[in-house]
Amino acid sequence: MGGLRGAARGGGMRRPLRLRLVLRDLSTAAAFASMAISSQVPVWALVLFALALIVALTGRRPLARAPRLTALLLLPVAGALYLLVASGRMDLVVAACSFAGIVAAQRLLSESSAATDGQVLLVGLLMIAGGAALSGELVFAMCLLAFAVLASLSLGLAVVEAAVPPGEPVPVRAVMRPLARGTLLAVVGAVLFFVFIPRLNWNMGVRRATPGLGTATSGFSDTVRLGGSGTLKSNPRVVLRARLTPDPVSTEHLSAYWVGRTYDTFDGQEWSTIGAANRRHRTRVTLRPGADKQVYQRIELLPAYGSRTLIALETPAKLGNALTHTPTGDRRTRLQELGGDELRFVDDGLGYSYEVYSLPPGTDTDPGRMNETEMAQLLALPENLDPRVEQLARRVVGDEQDPLAAAQKLSAWLQREYQYTLELSGDLADPLEDFLFVRKAGHCEHFATALTLLLRTLGFEARLATGFFGGERVGDEYIVRAGDAHAWTHVLVPGRGFVTVDATPPAFRANQSLQILESLVSFYEAIEGIWRTSVVDYSFRDQIDFMRGLSRPPRDPSSPERPSGPPARAWWTAGLVALGVYGLVRYLSRRPRRPSMGEATRLVDAVERQLTRAGLPPRDGETLEDVSARFTRDAHPLGPTLAPLTRRYLEARFGQRPLESGERARMLEDLRRALDTWRQGSRSNAP
Repeated sequence: MGGLRGAARGGGMRRPLRLRLVLRDLSTAAAFASMAISSQVPVWALVLFALALIVALTGRRPLARAPRLTALLLLPVAGALYLLVASGRMDLVVAACSFAGIVAAQRLLSESSAATDGQVLLVGLLMIAGGAALSGELVFAMCLLAFAVLASLSLGLAVVEAAVPPGEPVPVRAVMRPLARGTLLAVVGAVLFFVFIPRLNWNMGVRRATPGLGTATSGFSDTVRLGGSGTLKSNPRVVLRARLTPDPVSTEHLSAYWVGRTYDTFDGQEWSTIGAANRRHRTRVTLRPGADKQVYQRIELLPAYGSRTLIALETPAKLGNALTHTPTGDRRTRLQELGGDELRFVDDGLGYSYEVYSLPPGTDTDPGRMNETEMAQLLALPENLDPRVEQLARRVVGDEQDPLAAAQKLSAWLQREYQYTLELSGDLADPLEDFLFVRKAGHCEHFATALTLLLRTLGFEARLATGFFGGERVGDEYIVRAGDAHAWTHVLVPGRGFVTVDATPPAFRANQSLQILESLVSFYEAIEGIWRTSVVDYSFRDQIDFMRGLSRPPRDPSSPERPSGPPARAWWTAGLVALGVYGLVRYLSRRPRRPSMGEATRLVDAVERQLTRAGLPPRDGETLEDVSARFTRDAHPLGPTLAPLTRRYLEARFGQRPLESGERARMLEDLRRALDTWRQGSRSNAP
């Protein structure tokens, strides 16, 4: 007894539900996208999967005719990937992700069955794991959520489809709402599990650097060529994240200079430096003596930065503890010192992390390690310099002998008399002459070059500095964008060292991207910051702090007395939990009892008893749906009676439509009459 209550088997005669297949294929696409966003999956794997997905979404399964042959073709693909890994030409994780994508493509184009669906979703889970290892970024979170929702809906429809007899329509509309509720509860449960269940930090295997979807945009090079448009100033991509100690918590936007390179030689068209590289590679470098109250920075250079030059707040004193982020993980890297206070990472990487101590602005210091040749180069002028440059400098500065005062006079005059623009033509024979005497408009490189050379014509030592200006607060960090790239002047002041003087008008020093584009990128960065701190870097210690913060009052270091009682947020949390429990109890108490499951069970038991007494017992393992399908297939006289009865049973069990009062008795009476009619017909036809 009770055999008819078992889960039904969907026969091979039914065409698979198109919506279920589409949801399955899209969930697999989301899983593959979680890997592809790292830009480490080979192009050939990306193209093959995209083609397979397009064909699958059209409803065609060309590999269904030869499933074994196409499965065997995966073996040479696996062998080729193994050889690439063994030869060091491909990373093992990238190879595994690529192979998972090819397997998924092969399964998408194969005949749909319960086994195929399970294999497709299993490969999807493997690709999600690969995506977490390759990137784990915010876009990965979106792909993970899409995969979870789409795969859950597909699995739910598969269960319902298997329970419906062949030839009967699947009640898609009736089941989508409960499936959506179940999926939502599953996602909420997963979040609660992640937050509260003790765990380790999951990003132990996450690669913190991925190439990204665009080219590097820092704009750094060995030379600075004057002329051309300043397209970099309109780029909103984030190239740098930094944590500062002490943290200027009241400042949302920094007015700070992040120095990377300095240049001392100008040939009339481009800047370069004569500083010789120090062949020694060290883990820590001290550029100048320290001072009290230095500004500590923990800096992360993102893949969008695209350079090996270290960046630091002016004026850097000590740098070290550097890590290079590569597709295969993080490792320690050493630093190489070049001339002009420039430091470079020895190893190539997609991104870098390091620590810096900089002197506070206005601190007197020495100019750093510079030999006589480098010092002399601070006064060097290009050949055939227009004599009007020196005449202009003397007219503006007058008899001023202090280099800083002279620089400030020239800077103020340039800001007042010249216009800022990014719309410039290409290379010119004498770009400085064009800026000062013809066009009288340019971008930061023109202003900085003009100020530096005007000072040199008067005998004041100066050099060009490049890096970034600004910094936007996002959470506990400051971010710097590619559009914040900037150039300014270092004037050497006796007893004070190099002092920054910026001739560019203040309104044009930071990035010049569109406000709406910058706002969108800022919003994305804020969400990504939450994702990084609350998910990627979430650990057991964070769980302890979270639980402790709900029950203990925050401690005020400035107050000697320890506050008593739980904090306000603890009361709010308790109130919300109590309100949620109360609402759930009220919902369950008002919700009408659903007799569908019990009534459906009693219905199927009664049907089985009647069939057994009539000499038509179900076969071993058969369910009510199987019996109804067999009767319909064999054109049995009981088929027209049993089919609607089976459909009502499924609706009561899965479709959230309970049996009405007396409906079970009526259907059983109809079945009894049909059985009596069948018996009479069988006796009359007997010889």
